[in-house]
Amino acid sequence: MTEDRPGGPGEAHHLGVDIGGTKVALRVEAGTRRVAETVFPWQPRPGADRDLAQLAEHVGELRDRLGVPFRAVGLAVPATVGPDGRITAWPSRPEWTGTDLGAALRTLFPEAAVAWADDGDLGALAEAEAADCADLLYVGVGTGVGGGLVLGGELCPGTGRGSFEIGHTVVELDGPRCVCGRHGCLQAIASGPATLRHAARLRGSDVTFDALRQGWCDGRPWAVDALRRTARALAAAAVSVQELVHPRLLLIGGGFANGMPGLDGLVSARLAELARPGQPPLEVGPATLGPLSSLRGAVALARLTRP
Repeated sequence: MTEDRPGGPGEAHHLGVDIGGTKVALRVEAGTRRVAETVFPWQPRPGADRDLAQLAEHVGELRDRLGVPFRAVGLAVPATVGPDGRITAWPSRPEWTGTDLGAALRTLFPEAAVAWADDGDLGALAEAEAADCADLLYVGVGTGVGGGLVLGGELCPGTGRGSFEIGHTVVELDGPRCVCGRHGCLQAIASGPATLRHAARLRGSDVTFDALRQGWCDGRPWAVDALRRTARALAAAAVSVQELVHPRLLLIGGGFANGMPGLDGLVSARLAELARPGQPPLEVGPATLGPLSSLRGAVALARLTRP
C-alpha cells in the first residue's frame, strides 16, 4: 500500500479498480491527487463468489483506512460483459462466466455510482488525459493486442456499448488463425507471441523476447523483418481507424511494445507510406503510463460517472 495525505472531509474521493487475471489494483484519488494505492493477488482459482469476497475484504480495508465514502467507482475489466451486465467470457478466469457483474458491484459499493469498461478502453482514456489529447487512438501490444479510442474526450463506443476490439480487426485476409477463430486478425500477426513466432521462422530457431530485442538493436535481418511485419499490421489497423473517425494521435504501449525501442517509429514510417493525398499521416508516439494505464483509466472513468 502506498498512501498520500487524504483529501479533506468535503472532497470527493474516486476509486479505480483494475481487475486482472492474476491480481487486482486499487487506486483512490481526491481531485487528481492520489490518496491511496494497493495491489493484491487473486487466490488460486477459487471461483467468482470467493473472488468477490476477497475483493470486498480489500475494499473494506481501504474504506476503513481512509474513513471516507467513495463518490464513484470505475473498474477496468478484461472480461466480455453483455448488455445485461453479465460476464459472457473471461478466458483467464472462466469461473466468472455468467456472473451478474452489475448486481455484484452494486452490493459491493452501495454508496457509490459504479461504471466499468474494458481495460484497453480505459488505458486509452488515461493516455488521452496524460497526452492532453481529446481524439486519441491507443494500441497496447503484449500477450494480445488491445486498445481503445477516445473522441471528444470520451470513450468510443462508450461504456455499456461494447469495447473497442482493434485486436480483432482483420488486416490480412489469408493471415494466420487467431484465437477468436478468424484468420488475419491484428492480434494473430502483431502480438508479442505472434511476432516471436514469426522471428523464429525467419531465424530458423526459437527466439525469446530478449533475443528479439537484442537482434533488433543489432540490426539482425531476421529481427528487423519480424518487427517490420508487426509494424505493417499495426499501421494497417490504425490507418483504417483514421479513415473512419480521424483521431489526431496514435500512442503505442503494452509490455511487448515498451520493450522494443523504436517500434512506434516503424509504425510511423509505414503510416507515411499508406497516406493518401489530402490525408496527412497519423502522428505516432509511445504511450507514457506503462502498466498503470488501465488503473489510471479506471479512476478517470469514476470521475466521469455521475450518481
